[in-house]
Amino acid sequence: MSERVAVRKTYKLYIGGKFPRSESGRSYIVQDANVALSSRKDARDAVVAARAAVKGWAGATAYNRGQVLYRVAEMLEGRREQFVVLGVPGEEVDAAIDRWVWYAGWSDKIAQVYGAANPVAGPYFNLSAPEPTGVVAVVAR
Repeated sequence: MSERVAVRKTYKLYIGGKFPRSESGRSYIVQDANVALSSRKDARDAVVAARAAVKGWAGATAYNRGQVLYRVAEMLEGRREQFVVLGVPGEEVDAAIDRWVWYAGWSDKIAQVYGAANPVAGPYFNLSAPEPTGVVAVVAR
């Protein structure tokens, strides 16, 4: 009787709330798991989806944005061991969780810290407040 070969899970991309396969169909192996190798088209699709989401994200209250970021930290904490099994050092996963929590805490405080009533010469007010204005992309290899 021969030994059975394990079927590796193929991790997909996450773009626009869906989990599509890479446009190229290519993947690479990371610690016995197939990970999608995205193409330039996949990156463009991700930017288009992110730009479409900006209006909803910017329109959400700072408190709600913080709750979403905190939920990401909770989900990452719940799946910590999956990342460790894939070869990510536990300290790095913990640091990522802490970073998500940190940004979640700042979401409703940043306007008070970085917003300002700016002095001007004249009988009017000049106020500044930070607000979401665009898309940030990270390409890791």
